[in-house]
Amino acid sequence: MRDMIAYCGLDCEKCDAYLATIHDDQTLREKTAKLWAELNNAPIMPEHINCEGCRVNGIKTVYCDSLCRIRQCALKKGMTTCGDCTEMEKCQTVGTITSNNSAALKNLKG
Repeated sequence: MRDMIAYCGLDCEKCDAYLATIHDDQTLREKTAKLWAELNNAPIMPEHINCEGCRVNGIKTVYCDSLCRIRQCALKKGMTTCGDCTEMEKCQTVGTITSNNSAALKNLKG
């Protein structure tokens, strides 16, 4: 499985935080911070929009680094992704992503 597939199955290479980071795109950081702040009703600033990928060494957004329950669970269980977990099909935590994103589910099963 590619390193840029997150624990939940999302493709980090398509994430605006990742794209803003690797291209050092301040405009995309600002746009993403504004959108994410509105969607999450949280104080997200452009300087928070830096991430090199969920499963690789390097900087991550605050959410991905320490608040994402999916990532924390996979790390605790020593899983490469949720796709390696025998409980994935009935897991409500990763289900919040896979039930609305068929590509993420395909990445985990792939």
